[in-house]
Amino acid sequence: MHIRILLIALMLNACGLTSLAIAAPVALDPMTPPHQDLSMASRVMAEVRSITVYLPPNYYRDRSQRFPVLYMPDGGLQEDFPHVAATADRLIRAGDVRPFIIVGVANTVRRRDMTGPTSAPKDLEVTAEPGGAARFRRFFQDELMPEVQKRYRVDGEAAILGESLAGLFIVESLMLEPTIFDTYIALDPSLWWNNAGLIRDAKQHLARLGDQPIRLLIASGGKESNVNDVEALTDELRQAAPANLQWEYLARPDLRHDTIYRALEETVLRKAFAKTDPKRK
Repeated sequence: MHIRILLIALMLNACGLTSLAIAAPVALDPMTPPHQDLSMASRVMAEVRSITVYLPPNYYRDRSQRFPVLYMPDGGLQEDFPHVAATADRLIRAGDVRPFIIVGVANTVRRRDMTGPTSAPKDLEVTAEPGGAARFRRFFQDELMPEVQKRYRVDGEAAILGESLAGLFIVESLMLEPTIFDTYIALDPSLWWNNAGLIRDAKQHLARLGDQPIRLLIASGGKESNVNDVEALTDELRQAAPANLQWEYLARPDLRHDTIYRALEETVLRKAFAKTDPKRK
């Protein structure tokens, strides 16, 4: 069944079409709340992408209600979707945050999709296929987000959450394409990429953010993390962030690069989807 769905999706992709089909089930983490598994044939990416969608518990109770959406790179069932969706489900059921939808995108070639161009030879030791971030953003903006807007009851508010190289992708997206999302959440982002080019050019990028209200939550851990680069970026934000950029730095020296995601996910979800959203007064 899974092979048949994949072949259909690839045929649609070859014809220049974008489609969603129900994907075959995979082994589940016991913490994973109910969700939908979809396969998306992407013209932009020239491949089939696996999409996982969490709908809040009240989604089918009141069909007049619309919901914000949290997008997740590293969002597959074997990646970060299960623990983030489980935390979101618990917070929503407790009434601690606004109900929201989660759309996770599983990786195919992660380091290609999460990185921008680089002139640093050492970066080629990380991936031989750098520079796919612009295309990955087009996939979100031109294909995935319109499909989600068609398929689900969304209210127009969109956030994105990721860690490490996904955090790099999120910060780069904020700097280069600030209108795609309303809230950008980057946990210990790998800002060393391209000889810390995003930090070096931060003032120029920040000057071009426009006047749309944007929110950035950025975090770092202790010495076993990207703390120095993250703090360098926050120094630039203190000097040059425009008034429309509401940003917050979460410094957690007690955490490591490999522990920060699970440790801070509840904190950032509470902030991003607070019952009273300061950005939407």
